[in-house]
Amino acid sequence: MLKKSSVMPTYARADISFKSGVGAKLYDVNDKEYIDFTSGIGVSSLGHANAALTSALKDQVDAILHTSNLYVIEPQELAAKKLAKLSGYDMVSFFGNSGAEANEGAIKIARKYGEQNGEAKRYKIITLEHSFHGRTITTVKATGQESMHNYFGPFPDGFVYASNIDEIESLVDDHTVAVMIELIQGEGGVQPIDKTKVQALARYLKSKDILLIVDEVQTGVYRTGEFLASNVYEIEPDIVTLAKGLGGGIPIGVVMTSKKEVMSAGDHGSTFGGNYLSSTAANTVMDTLNVYKDSGALDEHFIYFADQMDLFYKAHSDIFTQSVGFGLMRGLRVKDAQTLGSLIDAAREEGVMVLKAGRNTLRFLPPLTITKGEIDEGFKRLEIALGSL
Repeated sequence: MLKKSSVMPTYARADISFKSGVGAKLYDVNDKEYIDFTSGIGVSSLGHANAALTSALKDQVDAILHTSNLYVIEPQELAAKKLAKLSGYDMVSFFGNSGAEANEGAIKIARKYGEQNGEAKRYKIITLEHSFHGRTITTVKATGQESMHNYFGPFPDGFVYASNIDEIESLVDDHTVAVMIELIQGEGGVQPIDKTKVQALARYLKSKDILLIVDEVQTGVYRTGEFLASNVYEIEPDIVTLAKGLGGGIPIGVVMTSKKEVMSAGDHGSTFGGNYLSSTAANTVMDTLNVYKDSGALDEHFIYFADQMDLFYKAHSDIFTQSVGFGLMRGLRVKDAQTLGSLIDAAREEGVMVLKAGRNTLRFLPPLTITKGEIDEGFKRLEIALGSL
């Protein structure tokens, strides 16, 4: 390991470097094995070294990597069609490189829509406290966490924060153009929003011609059981953003919208977005997971993970206070932050990777293709880690 890094110190990194992986297993430079319950923070949706993905990427590398969006990119066109089909939404897509970029695009679409529709200039966007929408200047301001607004101002204005979904309607005024929410707040502590309240909000916004933006950067691409969490919630947003698991490890971001005519040539762009490599990755991930879902294996393994986590939770009621989330986006509330930090460190020592979310949540985002054997081994190692505290 490097004793002194030349990389900017913006991450509180663990002193581990991985050299390989397969499925939900990782191997460090000392050949120690880890069960990966993180999938690179929800990115490696097919696990590590997935044969279909690596083969598709190798073939694409041998052919062509990049030409820019000045020309038609056939795998990008195909990916856009698959996104519309799998989501069930009649939408067009713009391809970028990250979730933050996708959310920037969503904000731009909403604000242009607000310029074109309504007597007053509509630009305000309501988000929720404890949300997370990215780390660019604009998406940091869209994020409803005051601690993230330090140092980097002045920020773009026009963002309003609701303490919860019940407060949103009272914050709407003549200048409101959109509401942006995560259906399950990931960084905010794996906190799902009540389904009936989301459906009521969607109906209200539609009646007021206010756009509903759903940030599915973490929840999308089968992470919550269906292709989108919006499908689980049985709503149809005006704008959806995706990233993370869509590329299986290759950087990608997408903003989808049913407002097809809002943006025109020159309004938005990306040099790298949706190039041959990233769109090939997206197509392979969607094809692979669609087959996995249709076979019943995805739901079977989701249920198995939930059952094993429930057993673990109930066996340690002295440590955990609540089990939250669904699909393979789950968390356990820990009694205090110090215990959470100690548990994550102990788990890593025992060879299982887990995450922190919010102040007190142990977060699980395993690969969607994780096997029952890998699930069993992961929880076995977590038991040992708890015993060492």
